[in-house]
Amino acid sequence: MFRRTAYLLLTACTIGLSAPAGAENSGLVVKLPNDPLAFKAPLAGLPQTAVLYGDPAKPGLYVARVKFPAGIKVMPHTHTDEVRTILVLSGTMYFGVGEQWDESKLQAYPAGTFFTEPANTPHFAWAKDGEVVAHLTSIGPSGTKFIAQQK
Repeated sequence: MFRRTAYLLLTACTIGLSAPAGAENSGLVVKLPNDPLAFKAPLAGLPQTAVLYGDPAKPGLYVARVKFPAGIKVMPHTHTDEVRTILVLSGTMYFGVGEQWDESKLQAYPAGTFFTEPANTPHFAWAKDGEVVAHLTSIGPSGTKFIAQQK
């Protein structure tokens, strides 16, 4: 009995220590499937983002939906975030790794695909077949650096 209680206390302490900073004061956040999301594009020609939780500009956990309009090509870039996780919710995302746009490196990631983007890994994407919506989770602060294309 003592061992079981000790394990429960240790587990509770570990979970408490691993919670994101500020999570204890963040309150309950619920987004139902039919709730409208405010998608915004930082610049014309880039995917639109709707932040569901947290703030990508600040340290800590954040969660967002990213909408890639049909046909959009996102040129090679990197992110300063810690590892990002992505779940393709709808459409097929074509994703490649490298500092140069290279269609031969693109892999088709259909809806349901989960993948990660390690920090500072050059990559590119294409919503070749139609609109793509993805679910993104990461640790901020977030940043994007586009890589100049050689001609």
